[in-house]
Amino acid sequence: MSGDKTPSRPVPIPSGRVGRALRLGGMAAGIAGNMALGALGEAGRGSRPEMRRLLMTPGNLSRVASELARMRGAAMKMGQLISMDSGEVLPPELAEILARLRDQADFMPPKQLRDVLDGQWGPGWRRAFRTFDVRPVAAASIGQVHRGELQDGREVAIKVQYPGVARSIDSDVTNVGALLNLSGLLPKGFELAPYLAEARRQLHEETDYAREGAQMRRFSELLADAPGFVLPEWHEDWSTPRVLCMSWLDGQPIETVAETPQAERDRVAAALIDLSLREIFQFGLTQSDPNFANYRYQPETRRIVLLDFGAARSLDAEVVSQGRALLKAGLEDDPDAILSALEALGIVATGDRFGPDITGMVRRLFDALRGPEPYDFADRVLRDRLRADGIALAEAGYCPPEPPMDVLYLQRKLGGMSLLATRLGAVLPLRDRLADCVASEER
Repeated sequence: MSGDKTPSRPVPIPSGRVGRALRLGGMAAGIAGNMALGALGEAGRGSRPEMRRLLMTPGNLSRVASELARMRGAAMKMGQLISMDSGEVLPPELAEILARLRDQADFMPPKQLRDVLDGQWGPGWRRAFRTFDVRPVAAASIGQVHRGELQDGREVAIKVQYPGVARSIDSDVTNVGALLNLSGLLPKGFELAPYLAEARRQLHEETDYAREGAQMRRFSELLADAPGFVLPEWHEDWSTPRVLCMSWLDGQPIETVAETPQAERDRVAAALIDLSLREIFQFGLTQSDPNFANYRYQPETRRIVLLDFGAARSLDAEVVSQGRALLKAGLEDDPDAILSALEALGIVATGDRFGPDITGMVRRLFDALRGPEPYDFADRVLRDRLRADGIALAEAGYCPPEPPMDVLYLQRKLGGMSLLATRLGAVLPLRDRLADCVASEER
């Protein structure tokens, strides 16, 4: 039971700030050395060295991805934040590094794990367990998950934070930011500073496992009327700020729903989309990481398991209100109101000459969503058209403004749910669902 990637091999995680900084420094020095050798070779052949090509050799790509993966938290969080805003405009070299980070699944060796648990639970903790599997069932950016059974019979999942991640957040984020700036791989005009600040803020929250446990309990209360979902129970007696203990829940990857009949695929996708809309427009609190691994499926009960609440965040009420205004304008196909809502959300700068073009893209999207026929998420026609429109805007010189972070998180959440519905091949009527969100403000 976990929302993280299955681990592959034990690799000690650097725990001290100095050691972590030295590793990044060593990586930068090694890459610089490789670039210098490459430049000398090209100069010797009479060619003018092209620095970006020298930087992104296969060897350097592998070195950057592997070392950032060992640093865990800061590197992976920056990858998430940049990806959710820049999407397909990322250069292929940087997209490759981020893809390798997502695929990395190394974990702490047993001795390092034991040292962490001794520090959190005290020596002798093992006697309280009937079983404890030292090989994790999942590993992610700031911790890894183990399965065990306590002497009192509780089957538990234990998320153990990597040593040094919490106290090294600020320096790690600074170092990763410097590396990204030096790489020359960020899109032109991309302002990194707000993302560095957000990565620090979010990592400080996500490394507080007591906060995550409280968010898990809060979502359980909010979804008490939703029997189609099941969440782990927070075991506060075995939890600390660096160890999160919760009930074990069996489940299959949510993608396995794609192998079920169409009606079940539609039902599961509808439940997750409805949940996302409730989070935004009813709760004002969303689990902002729509990673597929954070959702699992129990075929026997047909329930959906919800996992990983470290990225849960409260939403600014004004952003929610502006999002509702955009839905209303889109459903009514009012171009002036659509543009005003986009400007209020910070997606389009006021008076931007590209405003009408972006409004046109939004209208095309709502044409499909408010139609009389159910929306087929597997149909690529609209998605390909909007992607082509976006590329044309970028080539024409459009540079998007920096919207509030809450807007980016909403884009990420809804985009993630759309991708999951696409993966399941769902066909759903959406107009009434969206209209209910608009009407909910009046109730």
